Amino acid sequence: MTHPYIPNAEPGVRAEMLAAVGAASVEELYAAIPADLRLDRPLDLPEPLLSEHELVAHMRGLLGRNTDTTEALSFLGHGCYPHHVPAVCDEINGRGEFLTAYAGEPYEDHGRFQALFEYVSMMAELLEMDVVNVPTYDGYQAAGTAIRMAVRYTGRSKVLVSGAVAADKMSKLRDFLDHDVELVVAPAGPGGEIGDVGIDETFAAIYLETPDVYGVVETRGRELADLAHAAGALLVVSADPISLGVLAPPAAYGADIACGDIQSLGMHQAHGGGHAGYIATRDEERLVAEFPSRLFGLAPTEVPGEYGFGDVFYDRTSFAHREEGKEWVGTAASLWGITAGVYLALMGPEGMRELGETILARTRYAMERLAAAGARVLHPEAVHFREFAIEVPSADGLLAALRGHGIFGGVRLDDRTLLVCVTERHSKDDIDRLAAAVREGLGVNGTSEGAAGAGTPAAGETA
Repeated sequence: MTHPYIPNAEPGVRAEMLAAVGAASVEELYAAIPADLRLDRPLDLPEPLLSEHELVAHMRGLLGRNTDTTEALSFLGHGCYPHHVPAVCDEINGRGEFLTAYAGEPYEDHGRFQALFEYVSMMAELLEMDVVNVPTYDGYQAAGTAIRMAVRYTGRSKVLVSGAVAADKMSKLRDFLDHDVELVVAPAGPGGEIGDVGIDETFAAIYLETPDVYGVVETRGRELADLAHAAGALLVVSADPISLGVLAPPAAYGADIACGDIQSLGMHQAHGGGHAGYIATRDEERLVAEFPSRLFGLAPTEVPGEYGFGDVFYDRTSFAHREEGKEWVGTAASLWGITAGVYLALMGPEGMRELGETILARTRYAMERLAAAGARVLHPEAVHFREFAIEVPSADGLLAALRGHGIFGGVRLDDRTLLVCVTERHSKDDIDRLAAAVREGLGVNGTSEGAAGAGTPAAGETA
């Protein structure tokens, strides 16, 4: 079907394009896409709008159907978090020299190189690592690339992955790795942390997250690092940098590669959020050589006492090797790196510590209040940062009841399990309001049996 909003939709142009790539039909072109992911019907598009006024009115109508998480009381997290975004973050990343620049090339750089150097420097200090990359697209890509770095470094192709990883993220890791990396999943143990771990000399790495998908903070980091290193493998840890004001960074307990998402550092929840991924290592040439993404550094110029900012060790990148590159990372999410740099500079070490302490305290308070309201809190003895899981008789029923109170109560993990997110944006009154609505919702549904033994999982039970 020809449509003015869809480029190259004219049948003759489509036929020419298919012939150029050697495909007999569009269906053949998309044959590798699983059938359950295909729409199998025309897009539901409006008739062509002939004036700018009509188009603007139409778009405003569509946008008006959205509910911003700052307009409602929201406890949604699960990978995209409702942290406070200081006004200065939006002010700086909206400046033309940053917003409109591509990836920070010399011919159009107006301070972007230096801004990114400052970002990676502050991240390195926070992570206690020596080398940090210019951001990848998101934390999922950063995790996949970090695992691939370990595979290339060790020359092995098997990786032990914690089962306490979000299903969406695990799906993306399989997409990125499955054709040549074997992922062995270690199920979560009774306390929500990684369970039984057994590796040998065929493994390239152990991969874990802290906090994990249940918000549980891993406490066996040093043990896992020693186990990995004894087998000649690496420890790869995904950590949210916003937690590192109160939690030890991965390097402190022996991690070789750290990775994660920086959305929590000054980025709004916007249709999935502004996301960017970081990867960090110690300054070991063999390990640094496995970074496929750009690294920015400081170097003297020909003028004595003058310094410049730019790419370091560029010859190792896919930008230099093109089709011969080890891995292709695409365009960096540089704007979000600058935003995170502004956030870190504003907060400073003391601000990050105070923020982390606030989140820890409010998370624990919310766990206690929801347990008292009749929900069954999973892994109550573990240390939780920002998120925790509750079990109720009907996840869908409780979420619907909470929406009736204007509350987005959490993310559904399965029929009976919800993941609740609490940040510095949630006041004690907000948490009390959620608890009262949960109590009412469970009572309205006639399912108050969750109150019995609230917060005490059965032996060996996991979420």
